Amino acid sequence: MRSVRSIAGDSVNQLLYRSIGRSDDAAEEALWLLNPGLAEYGPVLPAGVSVVLPELEEKIAAKAPVSAWD
Repeated sequence: MRSVRSIAGDSVNQLLYRSIGRSDDAAEEALWLLNPGLAEYGPVLPAGVSVVLPELEEKIAAKAPVSAWD
């Protein structure tokens, strides 16, 4: 597993999106399970907090439906 350090003002969502390119519910839940003490910092993380990133499969983007009028 890979870990990163937070930048001052990071939220968990920002850190996830910047690091692995997604911040959906599954990614956030996996991150909280790996970092149980992270919530003690509050909604905004201070600089330099070491965060373990979850190893997730790539999320497949949903295809847009095709319409006869397109």
